[in-house]
Amino acid sequence: MLIAVVVAGGVVFLLLVLFALLYNRLVRLRNKADAAWHQIDVQLKRRYDLLPELARVVKGYAEHEQSTFESVARARAEAMGIQAVARRGPAEDNLTGAAANLVALVEKYPDLKANQEFLEYQKELATTEGRIAGARKYYNGSVMYYDNARQGFPGNIVARGFPNSFTGRDYFEIEKLADREVPTV
Repeated sequence: MLIAVVVAGGVVFLLLVLFALLYNRLVRLRNKADAAWHQIDVQLKRRYDLLPELARVVKGYAEHEQSTFESVARARAEAMGIQAVARRGPAEDNLTGAAANLVALVEKYPDLKANQEFLEYQKELATTEGRIAGARKYYNGSVMYYDNARQGFPGNIVARGFPNSFTGRDYFEIEKLADREVPTV
């Protein structure tokens, strides 16, 4: 009888330890995915700050290109106003397209190509776009690992026990095939 109690106690203890390990793993992976999103957000905010400055420089050379400046401002405001990851991807895609149109104006205005301030902002924008692409890749990978742990056995048992704690995360996806590349600036 005593052996049965000790064995049962040992099994319960092992199950509690396993449960705690799985719970902590899910917490780490969830937090990693959330931290990865914050890194994307930092880069997006950097781009939001760069675009008005780039537009200001271009505007000095191409004042009659008002529709291009308005589309950049509109796309920027829309992207900044969206919090949901699933809806933010398409808005960011629109902003990327608007930014590419802004930078493409350099072909119509050769003097702009020689402007040092424009060249610096152009380089910063290209660097930022590369960082955004890298951060997207890292974030989506983090979400995949989190979802695998949350949906696979035995993590799904722990996740079901805490449905408000271990909700799924959306991937940050690019909608248009043409936007899958960093814009050439």
